[in-house]
Amino acid sequence: MTAGNSSELERRLGYIFENKGLLTEALTHRSFYYENPDKSTTHNERLEFLGDSVLGFVIVEYLFLSDKNLTESAMAKIKSYLVKESVLSEIAGVLSLGEYLRLGKGEEATGGRKKKSLLSDAVEAVLGAIYIEGGYQKAREVVLGLFREKIDTIMHSAVLSDYKTELQERTQLLFNTLPEYRVIKQEGEEHKKVFTIEVYIDGKRLGMGTGRSKKEAQTFAAKEALLKLPSEKV
Repeated sequence: MTAGNSSELERRLGYIFENKGLLTEALTHRSFYYENPDKSTTHNERLEFLGDSVLGFVIVEYLFLSDKNLTESAMAKIKSYLVKESVLSEIAGVLSLGEYLRLGKGEEATGGRKKKSLLSDAVEAVLGAIYIEGGYQKAREVVLGLFREKIDTIMHSAVLSDYKTELQERTQLLFNTLPEYRVIKQEGEEHKKVFTIEVYIDGKRLGMGTGRSKKEAQTFAAKEALLKLPSEKV
């Protein structure tokens, strides 16, 4: 890796390395290291391990600060989704990271530049390298630059269903019963309906939510209800 051919990758990352050797290390697979001891003194697995922790912390911190009502369970599920191999390899695709990997002949011959496992590991290694050189704040900026849209989308949509799961688990634990959702209002044209739904626990109304689908309205109702329940039996 030379300063010349790393510039486009650094532009996509939004971070310019002073120590290009650190970036080279982050992009060096162990297959290259073992096959080319004269051209490489190390590979990227230590940086990958570090980057994994940096990525996880940035995501959890962002979730914690973004929504005080997110439960531990919800944050854990969002984080788990975002650090999956499939998501990291998507990020690698945005960066065209496969083009920059240093691979051994065997990995090169078997399509290593497109392997999700190698790509996801390289993303973490690059984040680890940014953290080592630029510190936490720079690493955080890069992570959020790459992941914020995915985080916000998940927080607003799919993971909202976690509120329903959490409420169901909590009401079973506390009252040995399940939540009951009641549609109290439907407004708008057929393709632009807005639903208002209330949730009842043991006959008592604990939450209300409005959404463009019944599921969305239920999740907002469940979110409100969770705030009124104790976390465990007293």
